[in-house]
Amino acid sequence: MGRARVCGKMHVLLLKEPRDGDSGPDPYIKELASHGHQATLIPVLSFKFVSLNMLTDKLFQPDKHGGLIFTSPRAVEAVRMCLDSEERREEWNSSVKDKWNAKSVYVVGKATAALVQSLGLNPVGEDTGTADVLSRLIIEREDTNIPPLFFPCGSIKREVLPTALRDNGVPLETLTVYQTAEHPDLEKNLENYFAEQGPPASVAFFSPSGVKFCLQVVRRLAGERLLQIKFAAIGPTTRDAMAAEGLCVSCTAEQPTAEHLAAAIAKALQ
Repeated sequence: MGRARVCGKMHVLLLKEPRDGDSGPDPYIKELASHGHQATLIPVLSFKFVSLNMLTDKLFQPDKHGGLIFTSPRAVEAVRMCLDSEERREEWNSSVKDKWNAKSVYVVGKATAALVQSLGLNPVGEDTGTADVLSRLIIEREDTNIPPLFFPCGSIKREVLPTALRDNGVPLETLTVYQTAEHPDLEKNLENYFAEQGPPASVAFFSPSGVKFCLQVVRRLAGERLLQIKFAAIGPTTRDAMAAEGLCVSCTAEQPTAEHLAAAIAKALQ
Protein backbone atom coordinates (compact mmCIF):
# COMPACT_ATOMS: atom_id res chain seq x y z
CA MET A 1 0.00 0.00 0.00
CA GLY A 2 1.03 3.60 -0.29
CA ARG A 3 3.17 2.84 -3.35
CA ALA A 4 2.69 5.68 -5.81
CA ARG A 5 1.10 3.49 -8.46
CA VAL A 6 -2.25 4.07 -10.12
CA CYS A 7 -2.88 1.78 -13.07
CA GLY A 8 0.71 2.06 -14.22
CA LYS A 9 1.04 5.80 -13.57
CA MET A 10 3.81 6.47 -11.08
CA HIS A 11 4.88 9.54 -9.21
CA VAL A 12 8.26 11.06 -9.98
CA LEU A 13 9.85 13.77 -7.84
CA LEU A 14 12.15 16.24 -9.66
CA LEU A 15 14.59 18.06 -7.38
CA LYS A 16 15.65 20.86 -9.71
CA GLU A 17 15.22 24.50 -10.59
CA PRO A 18 12.23 25.75 -12.53
CA ARG A 19 13.57 27.32 -15.71
CA ASP A 20 14.29 31.05 -15.66
CA GLY A 21 11.47 33.31 -16.72
CA ASP A 22 9.84 30.52 -18.65
CA SER A 23 6.12 30.25 -18.50
CA GLY A 24 4.39 27.05 -19.48
CA PRO A 25 4.95 23.54 -18.19
CA ASP A 26 8.44 22.36 -17.37
CA PRO A 27 9.77 20.15 -20.21
CA TYR A 28 10.73 17.39 -17.73
CA ILE A 29 7.16 17.20 -16.40
CA LYS A 30 5.83 17.12 -19.98
CA GLU A 31 8.22 14.37 -21.12
CA LEU A 32 7.44 12.18 -18.10
CA ALA A 33 3.71 12.66 -18.71
CA SER A 34 4.22 11.40 -22.27
CA HIS A 35 5.59 8.18 -20.69
CA GLY A 36 2.49 8.05 -18.46
CA HIS A 37 4.13 9.24 -15.24
CA GLN A 38 3.14 12.12 -13.01
CA ALA A 39 6.05 14.39 -12.08
CA THR A 40 6.26 17.09 -9.44
CA LEU A 41 9.02 19.70 -9.33
CA ILE A 42 10.38 20.98 -6.02
CA PRO A 43 12.97 23.78 -6.37
CA VAL A 44 16.18 23.01 -4.49
CA LEU A 45 18.25 26.17 -4.84
CA SER A 46 17.79 29.89 -4.69
CA PHE A 47 20.12 32.32 -6.43
CA LYS A 48 21.34 35.79 -5.69
CA PHE A 49 23.21 37.89 -8.24
CA VAL A 50 26.37 39.64 -7.00
CA SER A 51 29.14 41.92 -8.37
CA LEU A 52 27.06 43.09 -11.32
CA ASN A 53 28.90 46.44 -11.49
CA MET A 54 32.22 44.67 -11.83
CA LEU A 55 30.69 42.30 -14.39
CA THR A 56 29.46 45.29 -16.43
CA ASP A 57 32.97 46.80 -16.42
CA LYS A 58 34.47 43.56 -17.74
CA LEU A 59 31.78 43.07 -20.38
CA PHE A 60 32.42 46.51 -21.82
CA GLN A 61 36.20 45.96 -22.05
CA PRO A 62 36.41 43.10 -24.53
CA ASP A 63 39.91 44.24 -25.56
CA LYS A 64 41.26 43.19 -22.16
CA HIS A 65 40.10 39.59 -22.59
CA GLY A 66 40.78 36.72 -24.96
CA GLY A 67 37.18 35.48 -24.99
CA LEU A 68 34.23 34.50 -22.80
CA ILE A 69 33.22 31.27 -21.05
CA PHE A 70 29.70 30.42 -19.82
CA THR A 71 28.97 27.12 -18.10
CA SER A 72 25.51 27.96 -16.69
CA PRO A 73 22.33 29.72 -17.82
CA ARG A 74 22.45 31.86 -14.64
CA ALA A 75 25.78 33.42 -15.59
CA VAL A 76 24.24 34.50 -18.92
CA GLU A 77 21.24 35.81 -16.98
CA ALA A 78 23.65 38.01 -14.96
CA VAL A 79 25.04 39.42 -18.22
CA ARG A 80 21.53 40.16 -19.42
CA MET A 81 20.89 42.13 -16.23
CA CYS A 82 23.98 44.24 -16.93
CA LEU A 83 22.53 45.12 -20.34
CA ASP A 84 19.23 46.20 -18.86
CA SER A 85 19.54 49.91 -19.45
CA GLU A 86 18.72 51.35 -22.85
CA GLU A 87 22.15 53.04 -23.34
CA ARG A 88 24.12 49.97 -22.35
CA ARG A 89 22.08 47.71 -24.61
CA GLU A 90 22.58 50.21 -27.42
CA GLU A 91 26.37 50.27 -26.97
CA TRP A 92 26.43 46.45 -26.64
CA ASN A 93 24.51 45.98 -29.89
CA SER A 94 26.35 48.64 -31.87
CA SER A 95 29.94 47.62 -31.09
CA VAL A 96 30.73 45.58 -27.99
CA LYS A 97 29.12 42.27 -28.94
CA ASP A 98 30.94 42.25 -32.30
CA LYS A 99 34.27 42.60 -30.49
CA TRP A 100 33.40 39.54 -28.36
CA ASN A 101 32.26 37.67 -31.47
CA ALA A 102 35.66 38.33 -33.05
CA LYS A 103 37.00 36.19 -30.18
CA SER A 104 35.52 32.89 -28.96
CA VAL A 105 32.46 32.66 -26.70
CA TYR A 106 32.58 29.20 -25.13
CA VAL A 107 29.52 27.45 -23.68
CA VAL A 108 28.60 24.12 -22.11
CA GLY A 109 25.28 22.72 -23.28
CA LYS A 110 22.32 23.71 -25.41
CA ALA A 111 20.37 25.72 -22.80
CA THR A 112 23.31 28.03 -22.14
CA ALA A 113 24.05 28.31 -25.88
CA ALA A 114 20.49 29.43 -26.64
CA LEU A 115 20.67 32.19 -24.00
CA VAL A 116 24.08 33.31 -25.28
CA GLN A 117 22.63 33.58 -28.80
CA SER A 118 19.81 35.74 -27.46
CA LEU A 119 22.49 38.28 -26.43
CA GLY A 120 23.71 38.39 -30.05
CA LEU A 121 26.80 36.28 -29.33
CA ASN A 122 27.93 33.25 -31.34
CA PRO A 123 28.55 30.33 -28.99
CA VAL A 124 31.21 27.66 -29.51
CA GLY A 125 30.99 24.26 -27.82
CA GLU A 126 27.28 23.74 -27.22
CA ASP A 127 27.72 20.01 -27.88
CA THR A 128 30.42 19.60 -25.26
CA GLY A 129 27.93 18.88 -22.45
CA THR A 130 30.47 18.99 -19.59
CA ALA A 131 33.11 21.43 -18.33
CA ASP A 132 35.70 18.70 -18.75
CA VAL A 133 35.05 18.31 -22.48
CA LEU A 134 34.76 22.09 -22.94
CA SER A 135 38.14 22.67 -21.30
CA ARG A 136 39.73 20.25 -23.80
CA LEU A 137 38.14 22.17 -26.68
CA ILE A 138 39.44 25.50 -25.30
CA ILE A 139 42.97 24.12 -24.81
CA GLU A 140 42.94 22.83 -28.40
CA ARG A 141 41.81 26.16 -29.84
CA GLU A 142 43.51 28.80 -27.71
CA ASP A 143 47.07 29.97 -27.50
CA THR A 144 48.79 30.47 -24.14
CA ASN A 145 49.82 34.08 -24.92
CA ILE A 146 46.26 35.45 -25.25
CA PRO A 147 44.76 37.95 -22.79
CA PRO A 148 42.82 36.01 -20.10
CA LEU A 149 39.53 34.34 -21.01
CA PHE A 150 36.75 35.80 -18.86
CA PHE A 151 34.60 33.29 -16.94
CA PRO A 152 31.60 34.65 -14.99
CA CYS A 153 30.38 31.83 -12.74
CA GLY A 154 28.51 30.78 -9.60
CA SER A 155 29.81 30.49 -6.06
CA ILE A 156 29.57 26.68 -6.21
CA LYS A 157 31.65 26.04 -9.29
CA ARG A 158 33.60 22.88 -9.84
CA GLU A 159 37.30 23.41 -10.37
CA VAL A 160 37.54 21.14 -13.41
CA LEU A 161 37.70 23.89 -16.02
CA PRO A 162 39.92 26.43 -14.19
CA THR A 163 42.35 23.66 -13.20
CA ALA A 164 42.59 22.21 -16.72
CA LEU A 165 43.19 25.64 -18.26
CA ARG A 166 45.74 26.57 -15.61
CA ASP A 167 47.61 23.28 -16.06
CA ASN A 168 47.82 23.97 -19.78
CA GLY A 169 48.89 27.60 -19.44
CA VAL A 170 45.68 29.14 -20.84
CA PRO A 171 45.10 32.42 -18.93
CA LEU A 172 41.74 32.72 -17.16
CA GLU A 173 39.98 35.31 -15.05
CA THR A 174 36.94 34.22 -13.03
CA LEU A 175 34.28 36.39 -11.38
CA THR A 176 31.53 35.09 -9.09
CA VAL A 177 28.31 36.65 -10.39
CA TYR A 178 25.74 34.58 -8.48
CA GLN A 179 25.62 32.85 -5.14
CA THR A 180 23.81 29.59 -4.62
CA ALA A 181 21.97 28.73 -1.43
CA GLU A 182 19.40 26.21 -0.31
CA HIS A 183 15.85 27.18 -1.26
CA PRO A 184 14.21 28.57 1.91
CA ASP A 185 11.08 26.35 1.59
CA LEU A 186 12.88 23.17 0.55
CA GLU A 187 12.33 21.10 3.68
CA LYS A 188 8.71 22.20 4.10
CA ASN A 189 7.93 21.45 0.43
CA LEU A 190 9.47 17.97 0.70
CA GLU A 191 7.53 17.22 3.89
CA ASN A 192 4.26 18.33 2.28
CA TYR A 193 4.93 16.21 -0.80
CA PHE A 194 5.65 13.05 1.21
CA ALA A 195 2.62 13.69 3.45
CA GLU A 196 0.34 13.96 0.41
CA GLN A 197 1.86 11.41 -2.00
CA GLY A 198 3.91 9.06 0.14
CA PRO A 199 7.34 8.08 -1.22
CA PRO A 200 7.51 8.56 -5.01
CA ALA A 201 8.40 5.70 -7.36
CA SER A 202 11.41 7.71 -8.56
CA VAL A 203 13.43 10.72 -7.41
CA ALA A 204 15.61 12.64 -9.89
CA PHE A 205 18.57 14.81 -8.87
CA PHE A 206 19.89 17.58 -11.14
CA SER A 207 23.05 18.79 -9.38
CA PRO A 208 25.54 17.87 -6.67
CA SER A 209 24.17 20.77 -4.57
CA GLY A 210 20.71 19.23 -4.92
CA VAL A 211 22.05 15.99 -3.48
CA LYS A 212 23.74 17.91 -0.66
CA PHE A 213 20.63 19.87 0.32
CA CYS A 214 17.90 17.20 -0.15
CA LEU A 215 19.24 13.77 0.54
CA GLN A 216 19.09 13.84 4.32
CA VAL A 217 15.46 15.02 4.29
CA VAL A 218 14.45 12.48 1.63
CA ARG A 219 16.08 9.68 3.66
CA ARG A 220 14.25 10.75 6.79
CA LEU A 221 10.87 11.05 5.08
CA ALA A 222 11.14 7.78 3.11
CA GLY A 223 12.32 5.72 6.08
CA GLU A 224 12.66 2.02 5.24
CA ARG A 225 10.87 2.58 1.92
CA LEU A 226 13.95 4.41 0.63
CA LEU A 227 15.14 1.17 -0.98
CA GLN A 228 12.01 0.99 -3.16
CA ILE A 229 12.68 4.39 -4.73
CA LYS A 230 14.47 4.45 -8.09
CA PHE A 231 17.01 7.27 -7.97
CA ALA A 232 17.84 9.02 -11.25
CA ALA A 233 20.68 11.42 -12.17
CA ILE A 234 20.73 14.10 -14.87
CA GLY A 235 24.40 13.39 -15.65
CA PRO A 236 27.69 11.85 -14.48
CA THR A 237 28.68 14.60 -12.01
CA THR A 238 25.37 14.31 -10.19
CA ARG A 239 25.51 10.50 -10.36
CA ASP A 240 28.94 10.53 -8.71
CA ALA A 241 27.68 12.84 -5.94
CA MET A 242 24.77 10.45 -5.30
CA ALA A 243 27.00 7.37 -5.28
CA ALA A 244 29.41 9.12 -2.88
CA GLU A 245 26.48 9.42 -0.43
CA GLY A 246 25.84 5.69 -0.72
CA LEU A 247 22.73 5.97 -2.89
CA CYS A 248 22.00 3.23 -5.38
CA VAL A 249 21.60 5.12 -8.68
CA SER A 250 19.07 3.33 -10.94
CA CYS A 251 19.66 5.40 -14.07
CA THR A 252 21.56 8.33 -15.53
CA ALA A 253 20.36 10.37 -18.51
CA GLU A 254 22.52 9.75 -21.59
CA GLN A 255 22.44 13.50 -22.23
CA PRO A 256 21.18 16.22 -19.87
CA THR A 257 17.83 16.74 -21.63
CA ALA A 258 14.20 16.18 -20.64
CA GLU A 259 13.82 13.51 -23.35
CA HIS A 260 16.82 11.48 -22.22
CA LEU A 261 16.04 11.68 -18.52
CA ALA A 262 12.35 10.80 -18.98
CA ALA A 263 13.28 7.80 -21.15
CA ALA A 264 15.81 6.58 -18.56
CA ILE A 265 13.33 6.95 -15.67
CA ALA A 266 10.51 5.26 -17.66
CA LYS A 267 12.81 2.33 -18.39
CA ALA A 268 13.93 2.05 -14.74
CA LEU A 269 10.27 2.02 -13.61
CA GLN A 270 9.21 -0.77 -15.97
